[in-house]
Amino acid sequence: MDSPSSDEGTELTWLNVALAFGFIAFNVIFSYVFDLGVGVSLLVAATRCVVQLAIVGTLLQKVFETDNPWAVAGIAFLLNLMGTFEIVVNKSKKRHQNMACHFFPSVLFSLLASTIPISIIGVRFAMSVTKFWEPAQYIPVVGMLCGSTINGVVVSITYILKEMQENRDRVEMYLAFGASRSEACKPILVDALRIALTPTINQMSVLGIISIPGMMTGAILGGSSVERAAKLQMIIMFFLSASTALASICSAGYTISVVVDREHRIRQDRIYSKSLYNFSFSLTSWGLSAMVGLSHKVRNVIRNAMRSLYKALVGGFAAKDNAVRGAREESGGLLERGLSYEDSPPLN
Repeated sequence: MDSPSSDEGTELTWLNVALAFGFIAFNVIFSYVFDLGVGVSLLVAATRCVVQLAIVGTLLQKVFETDNPWAVAGIAFLLNLMGTFEIVVNKSKKRHQNMACHFFPSVLFSLLASTIPISIIGVRFAMSVTKFWEPAQYIPVVGMLCGSTINGVVVSITYILKEMQENRDRVEMYLAFGASRSEACKPILVDALRIALTPTINQMSVLGIISIPGMMTGAILGGSSVERAAKLQMIIMFFLSASTALASICSAGYTISVVVDREHRIRQDRIYSKSLYNFSFSLTSWGLSAMVGLSHKVRNVIRNAMRSLYKALVGGFAAKDNAVRGAREESGGLLERGLSYEDSPPLN
């Protein structure tokens, strides 16, 4: 028998979200006290989480009500597009030349080529949903696939570009001995794909015994039976592994084709490490600068308060210790003999 749904039990409001936000506030205070330097990042990430989920919740509610396949397709494309922006602008520390003509389209193609076919085939056959475009079934699957493939694409691209810069001599040696660019870069490609797939493999290894994943937990809290939630989690994990592998292969292969040209030359001039935050985010940069300044002031206030509290505690203990010493000197009669506590002979 299925457990009661969350709608019948507990209705969550923004007050519940605000109470849960207190855990983020604890992390921020912890960061400021120990000078970790991640307080602003935590606040920005938490704010983005709230805003993005609120927008997605409102948008998906309308899509679920319409049950339009074109609306579902638009949401799927939007998720992949936003995932591409996240990789290009935020996640990837290294990128190759010409974002508009090479990097951005290659990442978008990698995400679309992996998430769309796997989600369609998986939802239709593995999940036995006749109308695979059903919003309540298809959109969550595409969202999870996008989130998983982002990490794989970022890791594979960053590793390849880093190796091309740091181990250029080894690749050039292979090219000088007559190897093609695919043969010379094969060891780097293999290592990049292995690193990209390692988190997914580790995650599948610990499911069930060590950890209960979020998708299974959400299904149980939503009223689904434990058996069905477990089977759904198995299916989703197999989707994630295939999607991550396919997206990593596409992005890594295209990256190698850009960095090593058709003449089998390594083009380090096409590799960039600079951030793209400043290309259209001046207002965001101003807001972040203001938040950083405010965070420094808050940190100084917290530090001063902690120091004052520490001094007060130390002063209180010192005064108590002096009082105890004075009492012991008076009780021992040392003061009458003109001796202090330090001048008293040691006890055998």
